[in-house]
Amino acid sequence: MSSNPGPSIPHRAVSSIRAGGHSSGSGLSATPHTPSRPLSSSFGSPSSLRADDDVVVIELGSRKLRIGFAGDASPKKIASFIPEQQVRAGDFRAWEADYQNDWRKRAAGKPWGFDHELWQLDARGQDLGFIADKLERELRDAFTKYLLIDTRPRKFTLVLPPTIPLPLLSSALDTAFYRFQTPTVSLLSSPVMAAMAAGARAGLVIDLGWYETTVTAVYEYREVRTWRTVRAGKLLVEETFEFLSQAIQGPPSETNPEPTVDKLGPNAVSFEECEEVATRMLWCRRAGKQPAEEVPEGLPTVHEGDEEEDKPAPVPPAQDHSPMPITLTSCQPPRTLEIPFSQLAEPCESTFFESRLSPSCFDDHEIPVHLLVYRALLQLPLDVRAVCMSRIIFTGGCSNIIGIRGRIFDEVSLLAEEWGWDPVRGKGVAQRKANSKLQRRGSRQASEGPVPVPAPAPIPVSVPAPVQSPATPTEGEGGGLLASPALITPTSDPVEALIRKERKYKAPVQGTLRAIDSLGPWCGASMATQLKVPALATIDRELWVQHGANGACRPSEVDIKAAQRQSMGAGVIRSQASQSNNFTLGVWGALS
Repeated sequence: MSSNPGPSIPHRAVSSIRAGGHSSGSGLSATPHTPSRPLSSSFGSPSSLRADDDVVVIELGSRKLRIGFAGDASPKKIASFIPEQQVRAGDFRAWEADYQNDWRKRAAGKPWGFDHELWQLDARGQDLGFIADKLERELRDAFTKYLLIDTRPRKFTLVLPPTIPLPLLSSALDTAFYRFQTPTVSLLSSPVMAAMAAGARAGLVIDLGWYETTVTAVYEYREVRTWRTVRAGKLLVEETFEFLSQAIQGPPSETNPEPTVDKLGPNAVSFEECEEVATRMLWCRRAGKQPAEEVPEGLPTVHEGDEEEDKPAPVPPAQDHSPMPITLTSCQPPRTLEIPFSQLAEPCESTFFESRLSPSCFDDHEIPVHLLVYRALLQLPLDVRAVCMSRIIFTGGCSNIIGIRGRIFDEVSLLAEEWGWDPVRGKGVAQRKANSKLQRRGSRQASEGPVPVPAPAPIPVSVPAPVQSPATPTEGEGGGLLASPALITPTSDPVEALIRKERKYKAPVQGTLRAIDSLGPWCGASMATQLKVPALATIDRELWVQHGANGACRPSEVDIKAAQRQSMGAGVIRSQASQSNNFTLGVWGALS
């Protein structure tokens, strides 16, 4: 069977298809493709552009690290230092049967809680290389797993407490410059950043930290003065250990009036469990003594509707004796303690307040927290005190204990009510004020106002006296005293009042005790870095590699204004000529 062949379909060779041949007469490519266009040499990979913008903000503490990018609302990771994170690769001792109960052998010969700290305030005898290794490991782990960034050098911003020693600061800077190749490191102060995170330019920052409790007065973004006490988190954990040890052994008896427990003995509780009890179960009592309930004479009067309400009255926490079970597995044998809820406030009471002793019994480094805050306000200048007392900021890990913020605030209020703001006190001062014979005649108190100014004697002149305006002060009746200019009420400016009304101006709160909340030093540093606020100190890698910590000089040798202010203003920016030779570590280390 034959059929007429149809028109032949044009075919192309495989070689012509691969070669990308053109159709005849069209001059266009037969296959679809993306047209080539030249790229500008000034633009490369987007990651290289982001590397200059991404500034890593690191808050360096003795127990934790907070790491994240500048501009974020919260850190990407909060790293804690625990013994399990400090083992080498291939160490499988954690899977052994008695590894959890063998913590006494691992802690032998070391300070209590040494494995849970990055550094100690006493830098003498510390292995700074080991501290640098632990810091590098936590930073690399955070960069790889949480920040998701490569090894490209990035700028660092370190948020440091004002009590960090210079050797520890030098070790942290060596880690940043030598192991991460960061070009610059900016140093910011934790109290100043806490005030910035609270939306205030000034304030009294109370940092309830691990080694120390610091009270720092911040005025116009600069540190005025810092006070310290050892009543902090480490002392609280030690008091919790003594509290649990006494609960295990029972009350003291005649044979053993003061029982002592070895921290590595069979009845000892591990550091982890003491810290967990201190974090989760301790609370703080209210200020002052609770008034006793008055018992009415005779039968109580029953009002209408009282019989229907069967709800019991709430029991105050100080009188709540309901048992709280606390399970301890680190002691031998493991046991469960039944401790009344009211007694769980004893460690916090003896650590931060110690109200059983008089203030004269304490040294300068162990003053109770509320007394330290009151003395800090008392030693400030009048204008700085008026602003700082209305902006009290609590920060630090121990500030999360239930009731401790209100207790400190109430105690300071009671001290200000009782003693006032007069630094001179004592029985002699009280007797002098009460004895009227010892008062000088004609002496005036500050509350009585200024002394009136007498009218000057008229000078005889030949020319006629000018006509007095109504606003000119005249003599009183019988040639008395003129009113002092300080007593005259100034007239209001209508233009200024209109401007304040349009701008919704509100006078700043000052002169009254008030507490405000803060987002923390890390959030303040994140905001300050994102807004390009000049840091207190900026160190370049080249200068640090050449000179190290010996290249730091006194702030007065760099700029007199920087030495006077030490703030985040324009006076902190050093000149290019002085920056090529030396730098400064700001408030942390002016080398002598």
